[in-house]
Amino acid sequence: MATDQRALVRYAVFCTAVGIVLMWALYLVRSQLLLIYVSALFATGLAPLVAIIERQRWLRIGKRRLPRPAAILVIYATLLGSIAALGWATVPILVEQGRQFWKELPERLDLLQAKLEQWGLISAGASYKELLQQAPAGGGDAVTTALFAVWGFVGGIFGLVTILLLTFYLLVDAKDVFSVFVRLFPKSERRRVSDVCELAAGKISAWLGGQMLLGLIIGVTSAIGLGLMGVPYFFVLAVVAGIGEMIPMIGPLLSAIPAVAVAFTVSPGLGLAVAIFFFVQQLLENNVLVPKVMSQQVGLSAVTVIASLVIGSALLGFVGALLAVPTAAILQVLFEELVLADKDA
Repeated sequence: MATDQRALVRYAVFCTAVGIVLMWALYLVRSQLLLIYVSALFATGLAPLVAIIERQRWLRIGKRRLPRPAAILVIYATLLGSIAALGWATVPILVEQGRQFWKELPERLDLLQAKLEQWGLISAGASYKELLQQAPAGGGDAVTTALFAVWGFVGGIFGLVTILLLTFYLLVDAKDVFSVFVRLFPKSERRRVSDVCELAAGKISAWLGGQMLLGLIIGVTSAIGLGLMGVPYFFVLAVVAGIGEMIPMIGPLLSAIPAVAVAFTVSPGLGLAVAIFFFVQQLLENNVLVPKVMSQQVGLSAVTVIASLVIGSALLGFVGALLAVPTAAILQVLFEELVLADKDA
């Protein structure tokens, strides 16, 4: 009896040690696991679109269907071509507007300083321009910050390329990967696992479609608002806003900066009006549009969408906000199909 107890203790200690080692290993590769998870989400969301392209007769090679890798490359080429076309149409305009803004900056600062003095917000002897022109103290800190920024940019590009490659190969080998995953379960449960996976895949595809719908809505409303306010190049700026909407947290902010900068080159009042417009738009988008669209597209309640976005952004920041809604949808499917279904049965 004592021997059995000692063996049980040794077994428990061994399992605990193995569990700790595995958890530590998972923690060390958490960034890589996150990339794989994001790639799996995108692959699942794009799978229906790939199937549609494969079935198109005008894309067939002779009598054969378009190979799956070629269908995926069609999506990639369309996406990259759209980004390149948008950059070609946007960058020269923004550079020219930026040069004009920089040329007029001293005059704008003089006007701003005069207004601040008139309103009593600064003293008459204060020099607003001199404050802006002061060089930051601590050259070493500036160099360190610049190096970290460059390293972060390189890491972001590497992560994006990794996601694109992983998504491609997951889409190519989707059937084999899914078959191996299902075979991990007992034969009696494989059909149920397959059904649950199909439901989760449908949710993820709906989420991806919802993101595109949100981008379209923001792009159209931005075009209308900026056009009515008389902002130059409002259509291009609206396209930038629509694309930025599909990037949680920082996307809307970054996409609003070019529009505000272009508006300031016309007048400070117009720049302020555009900034207020984007602020109100994002306020409505975060509290009304996102919960409504996601509840209809993905089938999540508004409370679940908002809660998942808050928790995801708090845990992982930008990445957490990006993954919050599809992860909540997957958890909802698992809970409904594996927990509630068993209780009902």
